[in-house]
Amino acid sequence: MDPTFTLIGALMLVFSIVLSPISSRVGMPVLLVFLVVGMLMGEDGPGGIEFDNVELAFLIASLALAVILLDGGMRTRAQTFRVGLRPALILATLGVAMTAGGAAVVAWWVFDLHWLMALLIGAIISSTDAAAVFSLLQGRGLHLNERVSATLEIESGSNDPMAIFLTLMLVTLISEHQEGAFASGLLMLVQQFGIGAPAGLLGGFLIVALVNRIHLTPALYPILVGAAGLAVFSATNAVGGSGFLAIYLSGVVIGNSQVRMMPMILQVHDGLAWLAQLCLFLILGLLVSPSDLIPLAGGGLILAFALIFIIRPLTVVTTLWPFGFNRRELGFISWVGLRGAVPIVLALFPVIAGLPDAQLVFHAAFFIVLVSLVVQGTTMAPLARKLRLEVPASEAPFRRLPLDAPAAGDHELMLFPLRGKNWQTPKKLGILRLPENTAIAGVFRNRQCLQPTKELEVYSGDVLALFATPVVVTELSKALSGREAPKHLAERAFFGDFVLNGDAMLGDVEQVYGIEFSDLPPELSLAECFARRTKGHPVVGDIVTVGPVTLVARAIEADRVTKVGLKMET
Repeated sequence: MDPTFTLIGALMLVFSIVLSPISSRVGMPVLLVFLVVGMLMGEDGPGGIEFDNVELAFLIASLALAVILLDGGMRTRAQTFRVGLRPALILATLGVAMTAGGAAVVAWWVFDLHWLMALLIGAIISSTDAAAVFSLLQGRGLHLNERVSATLEIESGSNDPMAIFLTLMLVTLISEHQEGAFASGLLMLVQQFGIGAPAGLLGGFLIVALVNRIHLTPALYPILVGAAGLAVFSATNAVGGSGFLAIYLSGVVIGNSQVRMMPMILQVHDGLAWLAQLCLFLILGLLVSPSDLIPLAGGGLILAFALIFIIRPLTVVTTLWPFGFNRRELGFISWVGLRGAVPIVLALFPVIAGLPDAQLVFHAAFFIVLVSLVVQGTTMAPLARKLRLEVPASEAPFRRLPLDAPAAGDHELMLFPLRGKNWQTPKKLGILRLPENTAIAGVFRNRQCLQPTKELEVYSGDVLALFATPVVVTELSKALSGREAPKHLAERAFFGDFVLNGDAMLGDVEQVYGIEFSDLPPELSLAECFARRTKGHPVVGDIVTVGPVTLVARAIEADRVTKVGLKMET
C-alpha cells in the first residue's frame, strides 16, 4: 500500500477534527465541515485526489451508517416510544411518500426530466438522515421536550426502508421497464419492514444475552457489541430485510437492557460513531467536484427551498395533526427535516445501475444535502430556543465507570465535579440528601483523595466520587449540580413558584390560591387538564393555560402528570 495514501487519509481526519470546535463556535454543523474538507481534498480542490470508486464509497457509507444507527439506538430511551413511535412511523412511511411526490413535481419542473427520473430524485431526497439528526440534537447541548426529540430521532432511524423501497423500485422501472416492478417493489417494502424489525429485536436480545454471559477483558465488550451489531445488519440485508432498521432496533434493545459494562460500551461507541461520520462525509465529499454542482445551482436551490419551506411543512402538518402537537412543535419538526448522508448514498444506486442522467441525480442530491446542512443545521438550535421547546436538564456525571463485580450488582463509580454558586459556600457531607443505596467513595481536592466523613466540608472545585446505580443518576445530578442554567431554563422561571400534585382538583386550587377557573368543572384534576390538551401523551414542559394561571408539567409517570408547576400571571 502506498504510504502517501494513508498519510493523506490520516491528515484529512486530523484536519476535520481540529476544525470541529470552530464549527461549534460559529454555529455551523460539524458534518458540513467534514463534507467540505472531503470536497477540498478532491480533484477540484487543493488536495487533487481523484476518487471515483462508487462501489467502495457505497460500502464504506453503508457500514458507517450502520455504526451511527447502532450508537443512536443505544441512546434512545424506550420510554420515548410512548409519545414518539406512532407519529414517527407515520412520518417515516406516509410522510416519506408525500415528500417524494412533492419533490418530484418540483424536480420535473426545474430540471426538465422524464417523470420517472423526477420521481427518482424525489425518492432519494425524501428521508431525513439519522447521522445528521443524532449529531445535531446530541451535539448542540439541546434538551428538547420529549415529544419533539423522540419523534425526530425515531423518524430518522426508521424512514430508510421506505426511501430505499421507492428508490430501488424506480431504478428497476427505469432500467428494465418491467411491468411488475411496482408489485415486486411493494413486496420488497414488506420484506424490508417485516424482516428488518423482528430481526433487529431478536438480534438485540441475543447480543444482550451474549454480553451478559461471557467474561472478557473490559475493553473487548464495546468491540463485541459493535461486531455483533454489524453481523445483525449484514445478515438482515442478506435475507432481504432492512439492515439499517435492524441495527437501529438492536441498539434500542441493548440500550434499554441491563448490560455488563454499558457505560464503557456507550463511551467507546460514541467515538466510533464520530469516526464513522468522519469517514462517511469525507468519502462522500471526495466523490463530488464543486465544478459539477455549479451548473445545477439554480434549479437545486429552487428544489431545496421548496423542500424546506413548502413540502416538509405540509407533510408534517398533514400527518401529525391528530397526535396533539402544538404549533410550535409542528413548526420545529417541519424545520428539522435534515438531509445528510442517506440521500447521497441512495443517489449512488442510479450511478451503479448506469441510468441516464444518473450524474445529474447524484449531484442534485448532494447539492440539496449541502443546502439543508447550511440552512437548517445552522439555525436549529436558535429556533428551538426561540420556540421555547427546551426543558431544564440535569447535569450528567463527569465520568461513569462500571464495577463489573457480581457483589456490586448494577452499581457504578460516578464522578461529580462540584461547581457553581451553590457550592461557593462549603457544605458538610453529612447534610447532603443522596438517594438510597448510594455511598460516597471519596472526595478529590487539589490532586489529593480525602476520606469522606460526615464533618468533611466540600465546596466548588472538589470532585465527589460515589457508588450509585443508573436509576438514580437524574436524582443525583439534581442534588449535586451547581451550574446555573440559562434564565429561561432556571427551575423557578420555567416551572413557576408553586409545585402541585397532578391529582389536585381545580376546585381545591381555586380555594387555596384565590383564583377562578370559570370555564372548567371544579372536579377536574390537573392531570386530566394535561390529558385533554395532549390527547393522552403529556411530556415534561407541556403548558396548559387555565384562567389566570399557567400550568407546566413537571413530572410524568405512565402518561400521567404527577407534578405540576404553577405560574401566576403578573
